[in-house]
Amino acid sequence: MVDLFAGCGGLSLGMEQAGFTPWFVNEIVDTFCNTYKKNHSLSDEHYYVGDINELNEHIDEYKDLLSDITIVCGGPPCQGFSMANRQRIIDDSRNQLYKAYLTFLKNIRPKFFVMENVKGMSHKIDEIKQNFRDYLGEEYTFDYKLLNAQDFGVPQNRERFIMIGNRMGIAPSDIFDAIFSYKRQPFVLKDALEGLPHLEAKKTKGAKDIENAESGFTECDFAYPDTDFYHFINGDKQIKKLYNHKNRYNNPRDIEIYSRLPQGQNSLHPSIADIMPYKSRNNIFKDKYFKLDETQVCKTITSHMKFDCNMYIHPWESRGLSPREAARIQTFPDDYIITGAQNMWYAQIGNAVPVKLAKAIGDGIMKFIE
Repeated sequence: MVDLFAGCGGLSLGMEQAGFTPWFVNEIVDTFCNTYKKNHSLSDEHYYVGDINELNEHIDEYKDLLSDITIVCGGPPCQGFSMANRQRIIDDSRNQLYKAYLTFLKNIRPKFFVMENVKGMSHKIDEIKQNFRDYLGEEYTFDYKLLNAQDFGVPQNRERFIMIGNRMGIAPSDIFDAIFSYKRQPFVLKDALEGLPHLEAKKTKGAKDIENAESGFTECDFAYPDTDFYHFINGDKQIKKLYNHKNRYNNPRDIEIYSRLPQGQNSLHPSIADIMPYKSRNNIFKDKYFKLDETQVCKTITSHMKFDCNMYIHPWESRGLSPREAARIQTFPDDYIITGAQNMWYAQIGNAVPVKLAKAIGDGIMKFIE
C-alpha cells in the first residue's frame, strides 16, 4: 500500500492490521513523518518527505518502486472546500493537494484506492465523481459512504467521507457491504481511560521538560490493565511501557473550572458562572469548556488540542486529556510512540484516522483481494 498525507500513521496502521504492507509513504511535515518512521521499519527510499506536487513532478524516478501497488490511500486536505463555495473544488487554488492526489492515482494506477475526507464533501459528490472520471477515465468504478468510527468500536463520534474505487471490476457497494459487516458496539470513554495512571495538571508554567509522577512522563513503566478495550487496541501484547501520557500546564482558574463542572456540561453551566471568562459572549463560547461524559463516546478528537484541552476535560480528574488518552480514543496501541514537542503530539493524534476504522476499511477490501 501507499499512504499519502500519511501524518503519524493511523490509516497505515489500521490497513497494516488488516494485512496490507506499507510500501511507500508521503508526508510533508518532518515531525509527523518521524513518528511514522519511529513505529515502522521501512528504509529511507520508501519515504518522500515533502510536497506531493513535487513528488508528482519526479514520479518517473519512483516508477520501479511503485510498479505494482495494490492500494493507494490518503486524505488530501481541502482548505478551499465549502458547501457554499460556488467555485469548482478542483479549480480552487487552495485545493492543490486534492488535485495532486488525483494526479498520483493517474500516474500509479493502483488496483484500489481510498480517499478519506470531511463529511461535508458528500454535498459535492457529483462534482467530485466527475473529477475522478476526468483523471482516471472509465477504467475505475468508485463510490462513497459516510462512515462513523463509533460504528466500528471506536469510542468516539467521528464521521468521515470515504471514497473507495478499483479497476478490478468489483462493485463499490459490495466492498462497503463487506466493511459494514465489521460493525460492532462502540466502547465508551470510560473504557478508553480505564487503567491509565492518574495525572494532575502541571502547575508550573513554562516547565516543559519537567517530568514526574504528578503530571506524567514521555515514557514510563506500565502495569497494563486486562480489559476488553486494552485487548481491542493492543491484541494480546503485554505492553509494559507507556508513552506520551503527560499533562500540560493549566492556570488555577481553569483547574477550578475543571473540578466544578459536571460531566457532559459546558461553559453555560451555573456551577462555573462566577468564574467563567467571556460571559458577554456566552453564546459564542458555550463550548469553550466541556467536560466529557465517561458513559458516552467521546466527541471528535481534533488537532485543536495542541492549543488547549478545555473542550476535552477529563471526566473524573481536574485536567484535560493527555496525548496518550487522546491516542487511545483514536485506538492507537499503547506502544505507539508519538515524537516531537508535546503540543505536536496532540496535533498528530487529532489529525489521524482512527486505527480501528482504518482496519475495518482494510478488512473489507482485503476480502476481495483474497
